[in-house]
Amino acid sequence: MSLNAVSLVGRVGGDPDVKYFESGSVVCNLTLAVNRASRSNDQPDWFNLELWGKQAEVAANYVRKGSLIGVSGALKFEHWKDRSTGVDRSKPVIRVDRLELLGSKRDSEASTASSYSDEF
Repeated sequence: MSLNAVSLVGRVGGDPDVKYFESGSVVCNLTLAVNRASRSNDQPDWFNLELWGKQAEVAANYVRKGSLIGVSGALKFEHWKDRSTGVDRSKPVIRVDRLELLGSKRDSEASTASSYSDEF
């Protein structure tokens, strides 16, 4: 038996990078910042996300920098040869199968502000 499953919840690091192909396919690339529960004051871990098809279109239309999202998918590695040095390079990428929109940074700030003002 083998298993390659990744589930993450975090904030999007930048607006989606969306590419449409002549074949009709669409791909969306994002970065995701995820805080570790055990390290609340440290820097977040950053993940590269790749979404295809309907998930990519949803991300393109509704996800922006700062959005809180949940994703599940599989880990893969992209490999290439550096053009300037000829050195083999690679990076981990999460191929997203499921995207959940959990709200945006502005939404959470607005609800916090309204909750705070409702107390007085």
